[in-house]
Amino acid sequence: NPQKHFSSIHIAGTNGKGSTSAMIASILQAAGFKTGLFTSPHLVSFTERIRVNNEEIREDEVVELTEEIRSTIEGSELNPTFFEFVTAMGFLYFKRKNIDWAVVETGMGGRLDATNVLLPEASVITSINYDHSEFLGNTISAIAEEKAGIIKDGVPVITSAQEPSVMDVIKKKTEEKNASLFIYGRDFSAAIKTEDTSGSVFNYSGDSNFEDLVISLPGRHQVLNAALALKTIEVISQKPLPNTSRLTPDTIRAGLGNIKWHGRLELVSKEPPILIDGAHNPSAAKILADSLKEIFFKVYRRIILIVGIMSDKDIRGIIAPLLPLASEIILTAPACERAASPDVLSGHAISLGFSYRKTYGVAAAIAMAREIYREGDLIVITGS
Repeated sequence: NPQKHFSSIHIAGTNGKGSTSAMIASILQAAGFKTGLFTSPHLVSFTERIRVNNEEIREDEVVELTEEIRSTIEGSELNPTFFEFVTAMGFLYFKRKNIDWAVVETGMGGRLDATNVLLPEASVITSINYDHSEFLGNTISAIAEEKAGIIKDGVPVITSAQEPSVMDVIKKKTEEKNASLFIYGRDFSAAIKTEDTSGSVFNYSGDSNFEDLVISLPGRHQVLNAALALKTIEVISQKPLPNTSRLTPDTIRAGLGNIKWHGRLELVSKEPPILIDGAHNPSAAKILADSLKEIFFKVYRRIILIVGIMSDKDIRGIIAPLLPLASEIILTAPACERAASPDVLSGHAISLGFSYRKTYGVAAAIAMAREIYREGDLIVITGS
């Protein structure tokens, strides 16, 4: 049980888990705590999933831990899934690194998630929407039941504003578990002062009040994620835990100011400007669309949209809020067995009334976008 050797914060939800986890971890690290961060999925390298003080686990350490765990379970009846195996690896790595805190994101759901062996100091629930319905349930209430499964006896819960049916589930579960509940908009809040493509400046109101906090992740949704992170820090700082006096206003500002999180409204090229965003469900696509309208259209004239989506995703729900914003639409498919073909995507685009270009392979799609690019355009690559 390596998870018993460090304090932890457990985070579930549909959208915003990764960003919120990274913010909390960054604040803890800025306060001098040795901090583990466990997230999924990875964008480029498996090692992104397991970090200590924002340093990724090395590949040779992954190999060593894999061999150790395999030899331990060899001959037993244990047959862990990939995610269960990775969770055991992450927690064992954190123990070996003698961390103070682990910030742990669920893989999917919560109730039956491998990470739910944790007994955390705080549980965080970000925005809950439809995703992975084939595993979590076909109603928003059923999905909320699975996410709320991380709520433990007496462990405080911090949640974003939710749909009424979702909030009913969370309130009921916290009452059953005698857990205090802190809700965005009721117990804490944030107000944006300025925003642009580089991030936001905002004020926070909770047990403490902060003015002119700076976050370098663009989008209004990231301010909400930051508010969740700040409230979580407030909650743990009020518990009788070692060295929480380190969580000062200065370290909180520093932690938020240092945050980096790849793959979410990330500008990866300037010439030409290319923005990537891993919008993996309809609610994430709407967040991307809102951010393009509210922030990026103030800078760029046209959008060239490149879209590739897995076949088991809600394709129509993802593209519907995005296609109306694009002057040029390029449909493609990444090199993945699960990817929907451009022909499948084109059927949805036609039914929604949009013309398009299509190509096979992301590299070919980017090359096509570069060919039709004109000064003042923004190339947006999205999907999941």
